[in-house]
Amino acid sequence: MAWLVLVISGLLETAWAIALDRSAGFSRLVPSVLFVVTLLLSMAGLSYALRDIPVGTGYAVWVGIGAVGTALVGMLALGESASLPRILCLLLVVAGVIGLKIFH
Repeated sequence: MAWLVLVISGLLETAWAIALDRSAGFSRLVPSVLFVVTLLLSMAGLSYALRDIPVGTGYAVWVGIGAVGTALVGMLALGESASLPRILCLLLVVAGVIGLKIFH
């Protein structure tokens, strides 16, 4: 259960990062509220998962999921560069997250 919560929390990290960008410095209400809600849920989930998963592993997986998710949203929906080197680097992050899970 802890791993499932950790993955969901990582996905919520992607949501709050995108909401933060869209809030335009907290000048737009809806993205600002989404940022706060998803940030709190993401942190609560991380906290819950860290009851059973070591902090180094849990935090690294959480950040990795959030970073890859945010980069993918940027590339697929926000017009950011989807160059081969960027994609290869994201695959390295994914490999690291999988490795942390396997060797947990």
